[in-house]
Amino acid sequence: MNWFTGTVLFVLIWWTSLFAVLPIGIRPIAQPDRKSGWRGTPDQPRILRTVVMTTVLACILWTGSYLLIRSDYISFRHGLFAAPTD
Repeated sequence: MNWFTGTVLFVLIWWTSLFAVLPIGIRPIAQPDRKSGWRGTPDQPRILRTVVMTTVLACILWTGSYLLIRSDYISFRHGLFAAPTD
């Protein structure tokens, strides 16, 4: 895996992890709008905490993905998943 592929993989993992981490610890506004009943944005969104948690999770998942890709456990060149040779 070269640096470009690793970077793209990290961005994809980070973006997916963001949506998994985003609702953790978020509380809606206690009093909804009287007219529409809409609660709007959360009281304390804690964006920095969410970004840090997402980055830590993405680093862990990327490291596992990197090790799995670099290992011969799953390979399309030889083994169970290899393309048949003629």
